[in-house]
Order: sequence, then C-alpha cells, then structure tokens
Amino acid sequence: MIEIKNVTKSFDSLDALDTICFNIPKGSVYGLLGSNGSGKSTLLRVMSGVFEPDGGEVRIDGERVFENEMVKGKCIFVPDFPYFYNNSTVENTAQLYRKIYPDWSEQRFADLCQMFPINKRAKIISMSKGMQRQAALILALSAQPDYIFLDEIFDGLDPVVRQLVKRLIADDVYSRKMTAVIASHNLRELEDLCDYVGLLHRGKIILNKELDNVKQGIHKIQIAFKKAFENNPFEDLNLVKCEQKGNLYNIVIKGEESEYLDYLQSLEPVFMESLPLTLEEIFISEMEVAGYDINNIL
Repeated sequence: MIEIKNVTKSFDSLDALDTICFNIPKGSVYGLLGSNGSGKSTLLRVMSGVFEPDGGEVRIDGERVFENEMVKGKCIFVPDFPYFYNNSTVENTAQLYRKIYPDWSEQRFADLCQMFPINKRAKIISMSKGMQRQAALILALSAQPDYIFLDEIFDGLDPVVRQLVKRLIADDVYSRKMTAVIASHNLRELEDLCDYVGLLHRGKIILNKELDNVKQGIHKIQIAFKKAFENNPFEDLNLVKCEQKGNLYNIVIKGEESEYLDYLQSLEPVFMESLPLTLEEIFISEMEVAGYDINNIL
C-alpha cells in the first residue's frame, strides 16, 4: 500500500503540493489526473522517493520512501521525459538495472525486446520521443517492480503500442499484484485501465474514488421521440448533460433507475437504451457537484 500523509512540496514561492492525503491499495491501477501544472509530476516524484516532501510523508508497505534503498529497490519511476546518458542503449542500461533491482528478469527483458519494435543496441537519445518511452518501459517492466510510477506514459505512442503497454501493465497487476500509478491529462487514456482515480488541481486532491463506486448512481441514456420538444423535457430530473440531434437526445442523469425510468416512459419515447459512461462524463458530474468547472481543470 502507498500512504500519502499531509504531503506538501514547494519550489520557491510555488506550492506544488498542498497537504495531499490519500492511500493507494496494493495490486491496483491508480489514475492520477489533472491539467499541466496541477502537481502530478511532482507528486509522482515524491511518491517514488525522487523528491523529499517539505512536510508530511509517503510510506510504501509501511516504510518511508525517501533515501530508503530497500523500498526504492521495488519501485520504478518513468518520467515524462526519460533521462538517459549520451551513450545509453537498452542493452547497456539493462546491465545497470541488473545491479540495482533485485527482481530483474532476464526472460522478461528478452520477451519485451521482442514485443517492442526497438533496436536494443541503438543510442536511446537518437530515438524519437515515443521510442525513448518504449525503451524506458522495457527496462522498467523487466525489473519487475512492486510499484511503478508512470508520467504521461502514453504520450507519443501509436495506438497499437498504447494497447500493448496497457495489456502489459494489467497483466503485471493481475499476476504479480504490482501497483501502478499513472499520471495523465487525458481521461480517455485511463478509463479502461484504472481501478481508482484521483484528480489534482492546483496542488490539491479534489477527487479520490474507486472507479466502480464513481459509476454508481449516474446513467447515460439515449432516447428518441416522434418529434422534438420545444423546451427541455428532462428539467425535472437530476440532469448532468443533455445533447440533442433532432428528435434524438443523449442525456446523463444522476439517481437510481427507479427515480427516472417511470418519468422517461411517461414522455412516450419511441426508443430508449442505456449506454456506457465515459470517464469524462463521470468526472463532469463529480466536479459539478463539488462546484468546479471541469473545463478549467482538465
């Protein structure tokens, strides 16, 4: 488990993290969301022990992280812009990782080098941003960490590689009980992967929930009528969102099915069905209830 207790971090006059408190269960995927400058990268660096917090503490499996060699041996942080030396290749960097990480797997390394379209003897700094990320991921996953911290990891990856990365993360979480914390400004990248989601805004956690719990009590309905209404026919419902295309409406509403189904049926629709909610629609609902404008956050 990762425990973040009253963590603060400042850079000169900037309060990057302001009394952050939440826990991340072991063996889960946690999506850390927020706009650029919200504090995501700083929080990942504090969680992984790269930065020392100015106040509060981070504990992993009950142990403080910063300058704790035992804990850091089971954690890996992949930053937004992976850093490698000028002569670094995947092959010679693997030699370094073998000495640092006690659970390094030669078989996993060989398998991943086959999966990703990368030359393990080429200089990493000469590669594209997307290929550098792939190099960093090969090394990170080969170390078989208990905790992996990924900053905007899908940025620059093509759709096929993105799906491969998601599958590899999910497999490690399921098979080894690895914990993954993934920071992103893109809700759509994380909605099919995360167990928990947190939203950072100006250095504060303003939402922290299990994704399945967030989805309860909010529904997306597609409904059609013989003719369009002059006024909004759903004003008596707890309406989150309404989109209209002629006689067809897509609505997002909060409440139990028993609270809205009879009302919708009374409008005499010719067609009505429930649709899966996107993570963005869920967050819009949660943020509006909390008094935030999500368009100014993400």
